[in-house]
Amino acid sequence: MTRRENEHNDNNQHEEVANPGRRSFLGATATVGALGVTGGTGTALMMGGSGEARAAEGNQSTHVPLGQLDDYYGFWSGGHSGEVRVFGVPSMREIMRIPIFNHCSATGWGMTNESKRIMGDTHRFTNGDAHHPHLSYTDGSHDGRYLYINDKANSRVARVRLDIFKPDAMVTIPNIQAVHGLRLQKAPKTGYVFANGEFPIPQPNDGRDMDSPDKYWTLWTAVDGESMEVAWQVMVDGNLDNMDADYTGKYAAATCYNSEKATTLSGTMKSERDWVVVFNIERIEQAVKNGDYTTIGDSEVPVIDGRKGSDVTRYVPIPKNPHGCNTSTDGKYFICAGKLSPTVSMVEIAKLDDLFAGNLENERDVIAAEPELGLGPLHTTYDGRGNAYTTLFIDSQIVKWDMEKAVRNYNGEDVNYIIQKLDVHYQPGHNHATLAESKDADGKWLFSLNKFSKDRFLPVGPLHPENDQMIDISGEEMKLVHDTPTFAEPHDTVIVSRDMINTTKIWKRDDPFFAETVKMAEEDGINLETDNKVIRDGNKVRVYMTSVAPRFGLTEFSVKSGDEVTVVVTNQDTVEDVSHGFCVIGHGVSMEVSPQQTSSVTFTAGSPGVHWYYCNWFCHALHMEMSGRMMVEPADS
Repeated sequence: MTRRENEHNDNNQHEEVANPGRRSFLGATATVGALGVTGGTGTALMMGGSGEARAAEGNQSTHVPLGQLDDYYGFWSGGHSGEVRVFGVPSMREIMRIPIFNHCSATGWGMTNESKRIMGDTHRFTNGDAHHPHLSYTDGSHDGRYLYINDKANSRVARVRLDIFKPDAMVTIPNIQAVHGLRLQKAPKTGYVFANGEFPIPQPNDGRDMDSPDKYWTLWTAVDGESMEVAWQVMVDGNLDNMDADYTGKYAAATCYNSEKATTLSGTMKSERDWVVVFNIERIEQAVKNGDYTTIGDSEVPVIDGRKGSDVTRYVPIPKNPHGCNTSTDGKYFICAGKLSPTVSMVEIAKLDDLFAGNLENERDVIAAEPELGLGPLHTTYDGRGNAYTTLFIDSQIVKWDMEKAVRNYNGEDVNYIIQKLDVHYQPGHNHATLAESKDADGKWLFSLNKFSKDRFLPVGPLHPENDQMIDISGEEMKLVHDTPTFAEPHDTVIVSRDMINTTKIWKRDDPFFAETVKMAEEDGINLETDNKVIRDGNKVRVYMTSVAPRFGLTEFSVKSGDEVTVVVTNQDTVEDVSHGFCVIGHGVSMEVSPQQTSSVTFTAGSPGVHWYYCNWFCHALHMEMSGRMMVEPADS
């Protein structure tokens, strides 16, 4: 009997014991589910089958008593909302929403001058598609400095300062369309933020070669995590999907689909295999240093040729249309999910030196194992105890499996590596366990981010929420303990201990976040701590005012219709949690001004008349009285 036959029989035998009847049911409908059919047996498949995933009492409690704090911060991508959502774990109380690629009328993000400077020209986009939030590292452990996240819709990468929970930098990646997978260099610290360009385009994309897909290429990008400038790019074959980096700082790997370079669904299915591209970061840096690169169009970013045959990359064949790529927390493997294959491919990182040195006969020699897990494997996370947890999209399950037993089985030993399968509701995509993107994985909680909720919550019309399910993995068995409805398809999450994040409670007056506004005030001769003045410069008017609950320093000012008005508000309150706001009625102007913060917004004065402004963050017993009048005079008066 062959190694693969042993493996297949072992898995089926285990499944029949753990979940009688499920495999026979799914076997008849797997093809239907894979094609996304939602009628007939396809509907039954998507509903998840048995009731095994009903909430159970776990070994740990999800209850956080009143007045006590959660053990973890959970950072969820906001999906199509373009934001990041912050939850306390295990309570799953939503603590904050961080607007990033979207516009937010509560905080003024996308409207204030401070946020526009950070967003640059892309503030004109009101949409975002936030996918993969990841926290910065030092020596493989999260250091709590920054969170990075990508916008697939507009090819951007943003950085969030975790002392203030606000973005402080954003960059648009040149020469690509759609940043999909995003991961960080883990050691010695987050020097690079790596971004996958998903969709190949003509290079340069200036109208030439549009009808010649064989001339389309995409690029893998490194952003300097400190300066937030694009450092270099690598041109590759195929559509880049997901990726991860190793724990040495030397290698990264990205799954690629569409090796056919097709532009239609059927065309992307013709080849028998696709690949995972392994990037040698040291060689790429040396190529840049040696000048072995080109540039594309108007961009000055160095572009290294990393297509097949390059010295800086290796293309390892793996099953068709791979998706997730996740580094095991012990640093041994890149685990790449098959999506259209029931297997995952375990790339042994220790063999990559030999791969690049040409000491292996075949690129497939770096595959340590390809365990068969179930239908539609997408993403894998870890508990730090040698176990991996993979989402099975078509099976609607999480499978827990032993990595080293999988390797032993692949090498011919008769050992079963699947520990448990747990039904989830329904169709899981990403999953993430606590601290599982660092060497500090603690094996406490796991979240399955499910694409469908079906009947799990009160009906809200045709658009359903997604369902993030919380699973206790502290014991030998996974136990489902909580459902959390989520909006607009969160793609991924990262969960870290609360002591890794150190926030500031009151703004520092010299914070660089509003340094440009302070500089403008200084040039106008304004003391932001004390002055309440109006400065006129032709049809440009700058209004400076302080705020102390419950009063603005200016309760009225006059402008002319059509004037460009900039209002600068400095909150002089020093009491934690006493935030003010500034909102002008009928002008689309709204912003947050927290204690000791300076915020500014620029708008065009409307039609003549009285236009009230008010504090829109409840701050005082006399909050309703905290208001003022903008007197707009006719333009020709």
